[in-house]
Amino acid sequence: MRKYELLCMLKTGFDIENAEQVTENLEKTIKNQGGNVEETNKIGRKRLAYDIKGNRDSFCVTFDIELEADKVKELKRILKLNDNVLREFITLKTTSKVAT
Repeated sequence: MRKYELLCMLKTGFDIENAEQVTENLEKTIKNQGGNVEETNKIGRKRLAYDIKGNRDSFCVTFDIELEADKVKELKRILKLNDNVLREFITLKTTSKVAT
């Protein structure tokens, strides 16, 4: 399994309790794909540089996850179908070794 960082930009038309529920649902989605959520970081509400689907703000959440490489494409597809997710970014986390 490889380690990835997933950034989800969520709609802001809901309160904190609903944001918690959406975050939990995203964690379940990752686990249903065979992944493991190592850490969740709720960054909070951020102003966007431009409108995305009519939204000027978003609620940002990052997930440090472990997932099989062949499951990343399917996870992206599922997140695109989620109405609460405005944008998603998945990046591979690499370990850098510094020679001394």
